[in-house]
Amino acid sequence: MTHVQMHLAVDPKHAVDIREELPEQTAKRMLSLLGILKYKPPGSISDLSAFRQGLVTGSKPVIHPVLHWLLQRTNELKKRAYLARFLVKLEVPAEFLQDDTVADINKQYEELMEAFKNLHKECEQLKTSGLSTAEIRRDISAMEEEKDQLIKRVERLKKRVETVQNHQRMLEIARQLRLEKEREESLAQQKQEQKNQLFHAEQRLQRAQLQLKEMHHAVVDSKPESLMKKLEEEINFNSYLVTEKIPRELESKKNSAYFLQKVVAEPAMSQSDLSVLEIKINEVNAQMNQLIEKRMMKYEPIDSKFSMYRQQASIIARKKEAKAEELQAAKEEMSSTERQMLLKTNQAHELEGSEVLKGDEFKHYVNKLRSKNTFYKKKRLEIAEITAEYGILQRTEELLKQRHEALQQQLQDIEDKKGISGYSYTQEELERVSAVKSEMDEMKGRTLDNMSEMVKKLNTMVAEKKASLAPVIKELRQLRQKCQELTQECDEKKIQYDSCAAGLESNRSTLEQEVKGLLEECAQEESNYRYINCMKKNLEIQLQRAKEEMKAYVSPDPQERRKAIREQYTRMILEQENLGKKLREKQKVVRESHGPNMKQIKMWQDFEQLMECKRECFLKQQNQTAIGQVIQEGGKDRLVL
Repeated sequence: MTHVQMHLAVDPKHAVDIREELPEQTAKRMLSLLGILKYKPPGSISDLSAFRQGLVTGSKPVIHPVLHWLLQRTNELKKRAYLARFLVKLEVPAEFLQDDTVADINKQYEELMEAFKNLHKECEQLKTSGLSTAEIRRDISAMEEEKDQLIKRVERLKKRVETVQNHQRMLEIARQLRLEKEREESLAQQKQEQKNQLFHAEQRLQRAQLQLKEMHHAVVDSKPESLMKKLEEEINFNSYLVTEKIPRELESKKNSAYFLQKVVAEPAMSQSDLSVLEIKINEVNAQMNQLIEKRMMKYEPIDSKFSMYRQQASIIARKKEAKAEELQAAKEEMSSTERQMLLKTNQAHELEGSEVLKGDEFKHYVNKLRSKNTFYKKKRLEIAEITAEYGILQRTEELLKQRHEALQQQLQDIEDKKGISGYSYTQEELERVSAVKSEMDEMKGRTLDNMSEMVKKLNTMVAEKKASLAPVIKELRQLRQKCQELTQECDEKKIQYDSCAAGLESNRSTLEQEVKGLLEECAQEESNYRYINCMKKNLEIQLQRAKEEMKAYVSPDPQERRKAIREQYTRMILEQENLGKKLREKQKVVRESHGPNMKQIKMWQDFEQLMECKRECFLKQQNQTAIGQVIQEGGKDRLVL
C-alpha cells in the first residue's frame, strides 16, 4: 500500500491523481492532512523543507515512519479525519467580519459546529451505553400511554369547565394571571440581575478610585528612577506569570479536564475493573522505578555535576514559584485590605464628615506631633527645674527673714539699753527716701533725654520713608493706569476670542458631521465590496463543486462515477423502490392468508372452550357421590343404577 493509498483509506477526500497534480500541491495537501491528524515528524528530521521534499520525492526515511504511524492508528485516524471535515474552523479575515451579514453567517457556522460536537458526543455515548431497541420501544410506548392519559384528562377538565358560567372569561383571567406571574418572575429576575450589576459596578468604581489614589500618592514626592524601577519589577512579575506560571497551570488544568472528559465518556466501571486498573498502575510504576534506577546507575558518573546543577535549578525554580505565590497572595491580601480601608474611610466620612489623613499627610502630621511632644517634654523639664529652684529660693528667703528679724530684735534691745530706741529705723527711712529721690531725679533726666532722642529719630525716619516711597508711589500710579488699560484690552480680546471660538466650533461640528457621513458611506461601500467578494467566492465554490460533480458523472471510470452525488441518490432511490416492492409483496401475502388464519384462530378458540368445558365436567364428576355405575361400550356411556 503506497502513501497516497494510505491517505485515501484514512480520508476519501484525497482521491486525487497525483500525476495530474503539481508536486507543491501534493506536498501541501499531504502536510495539511498530517497536520490535521497531528503527526509529529521524528527527531532526526528537523528541517520542514527537507521533510516536505522527502514527501514529494517519496524518500524512504520520510515515507516509512509515516506509513508505520498510519497503519498503527488507522481506525482512530479515520475518525479524526471524519471529524476534521466538520470541525476544522474556516478562518475569516477580521475586515470581512465587520459586515453584519458575514458576521451572522459566521456566528451560525460556529453554532452549527458546536451543535455537531454535542451530537457527536451523544452519538458516541449512545454507542457505548449499550441501550437496546426494546428498551427504547418500551419507553416510547410508555410515553404514548402517558400522552393518551393526559389528553383524556384534559378533555374531562374541559367538560367540567364548560358547565361553569362565564368559563371563557374565567379562562381568559387565568391566562392573564399566568402571564402576569411569568412577567413578575422575569421582572424579579431582571431586578436581581441589575442589583448584581450595580454591586459589581460599585466594586469596580471603588477599585478604580483606590488605584487612582494609589497612583496620586505614588506620583507625589517620587522620582522617575523609582517609578521606572517599580514598573520594571511589576513587568517582570507579570511576564513571569504570563510566560511560566499561568501557562503551566493552564496546561495542568487542560490535562485534568481532558482526563475527566475521557473518564466521563467511558462506560461505567465496576469494582473488578478498578482493581485491574490499580494492578496495572502498580506494575507500570514499578517498571518506571526500575528504569529510573537503571538510568541513574548508567549515567551517574558522567552527569554528577549536571545532576547537582539540575537539583539547584529545580530548588531555585520551586523557591521562585513559592515566592510568586506568596507575592500573589500578598497582593490579594493588600487589595482586600485596601477595600476594607476604603469602606472604613467612607464610614468615617459619613459619621464625622472630616477628611481622613493618608500617606504623606499622615506622616507629616505624626512628625509634627512628635516635635510638639519633644518641645512639651523640654518645657516641662524647665518648669520642674524652675519650680525646684523657686522652692530653694523661698526657703532661703524665709531663713534670711528669720535672721533679719533676730538681728533687728538684737539692735532694738541694744538701742533700748543705750536710750536711743528708733534710731536705726529713722536712719533707714532717711536713707530710703534719699535713695528714692535720687532715683526719681535720675529717671526724669533719662526720660527727657530719651524723649528728645526719640523725637529726632522719628522725624528722620519719616523723612527717609517719604524720600524712599516717593518714586514707588509714582511708579505705582503709572502701573495702576497701565493695569486699567490692560484690563480693558483683555476684555476686548476675550470678546473677540469667544466669537472666534464659537465660529470655529460651529465649523468643526459641520466638518465632523461631513467626515462622519463620509466614513459611514465608506464603511457601507467597503462592507458591500466584502459581501460581493464573499458571494463571488461562494459562487466559485459552488461552480467548482458542480464541475467536479459533472466530471465525476461523465467520467468513464465506474469507480469515479459511483462517487457522484447523482449516482448515490440513484442507488438510494433504487434501494428504496426494491424495499417498497418487497414490502408490497409481503403485504399481499398477509392479506391472502388473513382469512384462513382468522378461521383457524376461531377454531382454536372453540377447541379451547370445548376442552375447558370437559375439564369442568370432569371435576364435577369427581366431586359428586357415586349414584350408579357408568359403562362405556361402543363409544357410548350407560348409567346402571
